[in-house]
Amino acid sequence: MNDALGMKIAYEEAVRSYEEGGIPIGAALVSAEGVVLGRGHNERIQKKNPILHAETAALINAGPVDAKVYKTATIYSTLASCFMCSGACILYGINRVVMGENKTVQGGEELLASKGIEVINMEDEQCYDLLQKFISERPGEWHQAHPEEFEG
Repeated sequence: MNDALGMKIAYEEAVRSYEEGGIPIGAALVSAEGVVLGRGHNERIQKKNPILHAETAALINAGPVDAKVYKTATIYSTLASCFMCSGACILYGINRVVMGENKTVQGGEELLASKGIEVINMEDEQCYDLLQKFISERPGEWHQAHPEEFEG
């Protein structure tokens, strides 16, 4: 699967989260053969679960996956993976992380790279614009998840 298609799936999940009233971040776990193993979106608001991020939702929705599959898989996320989600990628040995953007928030990019994981930033304006729309509409909910950025 090419990266544009993988990111398209992740973006669809981000839109789904936004339409549900949640933070518009989406993810997809894709095998080396291009099979979508799992996809998901941030449901912190919807399910009142602070650790249900897009990447963790995609991993949950993938269900049990053979360790060998993780080693050649790519996780696509519309936003840079936080340290928790980066840790999950490291734990499962996912070898590629493709992010839509990291202008909004930088995450565990350096940590992932230090573990030999290929990190690609697509600098996707569509991902950025959707998240900026949410932040402008609902800054309080965004800053609950990202208090370090709150200056007001």
